[in-house]
Amino acid sequence: MDTTTPLLALDDVTVAVDDITVCHNITLTVNHGENHVLIGANGSGKSSLLNAVMGTGPFRVTGGRIFLNGRDITELPVDERARAGLGLAVQHPPKLHGITVEKLAQAIRAGDRLPSAAENLDLSQFLDRDVHCGFSGGEMRRFEMLKLHLQRPAMCLLDEPESGVDLEHVSVVGRALADLLQTPCADGSARSALVVTHTGFILDHLDSPIAHLMSDGRLTDSGDARDMLARVRTDGWAA
Repeated sequence: MDTTTPLLALDDVTVAVDDITVCHNITLTVNHGENHVLIGANGSGKSSLLNAVMGTGPFRVTGGRIFLNGRDITELPVDERARAGLGLAVQHPPKLHGITVEKLAQAIRAGDRLPSAAENLDLSQFLDRDVHCGFSGGEMRRFEMLKLHLQRPAMCLLDEPESGVDLEHVSVVGRALADLLQTPCADGSARSALVVTHTGFILDHLDSPIAHLMSDGRLTDSGDARDMLARVRTDGWAA
């Protein structure tokens, strides 16, 4: 694996939902082993951008290109992007009636990793439950992290992984993310993350995170994540 090639590269990407442009001319590079976070007010385009990178509807790339390990994935369907090494933990996942957590793990050939990963995320009691059926918001976030542990993508996308999670389990989710990112890929290369966060709690578990501020669908600033969030807490999103 050539780790000099960026793991994820967005080249002048514009995203639309129906006929409304929600992200404008986004250029962003995530190298192997880097952790990046997207911050910004509600409706600034953060979640839309993450979903467009993963290829989930109704978000469409109407301009620019998306590259994963140098491969143009802009036109690939979601399943091919996942096989290429991209994984997304969503904020509002669908309920999968008739598919238990155990069945899902077996379907992606990760049944051997399920017991320990579920225990680490305090989800062992959910293995015979249908995915996301009857889960609280915090339980859904923890399951989405479990899903990433089972999939083990090279490029991890997470949409507000600490949202709705009680304080006790925020650290559980954070430690699980740190553990995943510190585990090398099968080819020995380092994993990376692009995380949407409002609270910044997840930063306690990310090494040297780089933040990108979004406003009205545009990237307006980048820098050290902790410094930028400290400034936002003092001066607001317009800082």
